[in-house]
Amino acid sequence: MPPVSSPGLLDGTGRVPRTPAEERAARVRFRRAIALMVMTLVVPGSAQLVAGNRRIGIIALRIWLGVLAAGALLLLVGLLHHQTLFKLFTDTGLLLLIRLALTAGAIGWAALFLDAWRIGQPLSLGLAHRRAVVGVNGVLCLSVIGTLLFGAHLVGVARDGILTMFASSTVTGAHDGRFNVLLLGGDSGEGRWGLRPDSLTVASIDAETGRTVLIGLPRNMSSFPFREGSPMAKEFPEGFDCDDCYLNGVSTWAQDHTELFGDSENPGIDATVSAVEGITDLDINYWALVNLQGFKDLVDAVGGVTLNVRQPIPVGLPHEKTFHYIDAGERLLNGHDTLWYARAREGSDDYSRMARQKCVMNAMLQQVSPQSAVRNFEKIAQASAAMISTNLPASELDTFMDLALKARGQKVSTVSLVPPMIQTADPDIDLVHSKVEQAIDRAEGKAPAKAGGKPQPAPDAVTGGSLGSLSEGYAANQADDLGAAC
Repeated sequence: MPPVSSPGLLDGTGRVPRTPAEERAARVRFRRAIALMVMTLVVPGSAQLVAGNRRIGIIALRIWLGVLAAGALLLLVGLLHHQTLFKLFTDTGLLLLIRLALTAGAIGWAALFLDAWRIGQPLSLGLAHRRAVVGVNGVLCLSVIGTLLFGAHLVGVARDGILTMFASSTVTGAHDGRFNVLLLGGDSGEGRWGLRPDSLTVASIDAETGRTVLIGLPRNMSSFPFREGSPMAKEFPEGFDCDDCYLNGVSTWAQDHTELFGDSENPGIDATVSAVEGITDLDINYWALVNLQGFKDLVDAVGGVTLNVRQPIPVGLPHEKTFHYIDAGERLLNGHDTLWYARAREGSDDYSRMARQKCVMNAMLQQVSPQSAVRNFEKIAQASAAMISTNLPASELDTFMDLALKARGQKVSTVSLVPPMIQTADPDIDLVHSKVEQAIDRAEGKAPAKAGGKPQPAPDAVTGGSLGSLSEGYAANQADDLGAAC
């Protein structure tokens, strides 16, 4: 018969207490189990090299060292030549590989954690230690898996955004050393993009320095020519001079006469581009149509934008319960109020609105840093996919990202083709061409800037608008330094 333990040798739970040597051994096993999991977190595969399957450990360690080497190489490339880094991370094929690699890494790392837990011999531990080991392993495993899978998700969001927005494959080179991009803003209706642009701006960008000139075109301009040889020029050889024919109506007219544009996928945009080229004498490289209602989501995604509000701006309509004013002064505005700041008509005219819209563009360019873009990457990507339609090909993204970074550290110039300088009802096209050329020459340092680097005051003679409303936006409409004018 087995010996019967004396009741005096049992502890209060009915278990035989362990000796000091056994307690020390239990603590050693517990620390070893924890150490194996921490080793797996810091250097995947190291636990297997020390106490498990060395072949698995060597494979995991080699993969880990390869990842570290690739990361260090990318960091070096980013520091020395960030355009190459942009090119790599806008390659949809590479992004797919990265997404798959992150997913596989999450699965493989989780398997290493489970194996480290097994190597730690959890069944040899006491109940309290066993629970602690399970808890630590679970936290570390889920943290690593969650981080890698979230990274894979962000890469997928970026790839989907690129494929959705930048589907064009047509690449055009710089014209006279500059990229000219037409920015169109309008509301989208049910299932379509807005066809009557609310704003039209050409961003003329130096292909080397990123120095940018914003050229604003009033939506109510009429009697203007189209680019020679275009379908619109053949239909309107004397200019767009029909009844109620304005610049923002070119797209609608073209959509009603699509047979004139052959197999064009965007006859409205193509017609508008030919109009802008005829007005400015610039060759447009690419266009981007911005859904202004979706613009507010982008502003919210970056945490708002700070603007210098020169006079109270109404937000909403007077009969609405939410109607209020944006007070004058420096204000951090959310997406909703930023949109109203750029578009409010109450108490101002189109030319003042054009000025405010360019102030918003400049503020976004200067204030959205690479750090904030990374922190809010998913929100920005989702907002951008819903906001922008463009013919910019994905292969050119790295070029324009590089130019955007260069532009952040430089002045943005602006010229608007508005009264009193230009009469929108009957524009002097030769004068328009001259003003656009002068603005670009000043930005490139080929012509003297305005006295003191400041915009000239608005002339007293005004046609097509009130002096007060024109003066409000004149500085931001005609400035060699848009940031100072705003």
